[in-house]
Amino acid sequence: MAKSKTATRRALTAVLLSAPLACASGKSGGAETSEIGSEYRPALDGGPRDARRDQSSDVTKSDSSSELTIVWSDEFNGANGSAPDGTKWGYDTGGGGWGNEELETYTTSTKNAYQQDGNLIIKVNKETATGTDGISRDYTSARLVTKSKFSATYGRFEARIKIPYGQGLWPAFWMLGDNIGSASWPACGEIDVMENIGKEPATVHGTIHGSGYSGSSGIGSYYSLSSGKFADDFHVFAVEWEASAIRFYVDGNLYATRTPSELPSGSAWAFDHAFYMLLNVAVGGTWPGAPDSTTTFPQTMQVDYVRVYQ
Repeated sequence: MAKSKTATRRALTAVLLSAPLACASGKSGGAETSEIGSEYRPALDGGPRDARRDQSSDVTKSDSSSELTIVWSDEFNGANGSAPDGTKWGYDTGGGGWGNEELETYTTSTKNAYQQDGNLIIKVNKETATGTDGISRDYTSARLVTKSKFSATYGRFEARIKIPYGQGLWPAFWMLGDNIGSASWPACGEIDVMENIGKEPATVHGTIHGSGYSGSSGIGSYYSLSSGKFADDFHVFAVEWEASAIRFYVDGNLYATRTPSELPSGSAWAFDHAFYMLLNVAVGGTWPGAPDSTTTFPQTMQVDYVRVYQ
């Protein structure tokens, strides 16, 4: 269902941001939001993430990236050991659990996020560390964000990633509405391009969240490999987002399409404004559970590139 380049460009708008957004200072009513410093993240207090409404669809081979133009990218070709490009990425930091009872503290250290051999490495270490928020955790990781640096309304958002493997690990490539500072979560909207939990090594999930369909009620589907684990090799994860549809892909295979017709009665489609991107590896939490004796550290998520097409 690829659109022509001309039609897509007419429909899509990219927004480069030069100043930080105001941060939310409190919750917006109800139990489905959870304060996490300057942002909000699904509290998942309605139950485990795999209890969400899951609406799987037939897999179709489809990929429109050849018809579009790259408007933003990071190929991670910096010097080995160097920090991610600060003109493109910032950091969320801290160890407050992020609304999901996670066990890591996110840092800005090159021990946790660095470039190596043309890849971004997000490295999870088992080490006791106290963040600037004063919270001590037994694991460190990184959570990179394009917030206040790049956001876009509509387009194809794509990353080529080799995820880690192990019980209790939770790698993700996802997006949040850049109006989160004023609208709060989940009204700002969230698009989970790819999430994986270690106990499901051959499966990734793609989900949308908004008011009335968030946390355990997010609307999602999953994609499973016929053999092997996602951690065995790199895979391309993408969404194609337009005004009335969001399509989810793995390696060019279309496996789900979300539209406003699927929303609960009275709920608003939260995907009509600019979103920014996030990359992270969480440890533990209500969905994946804690690491166990089979989980080895350190663990790494390798990102070959992130690209946005319009």
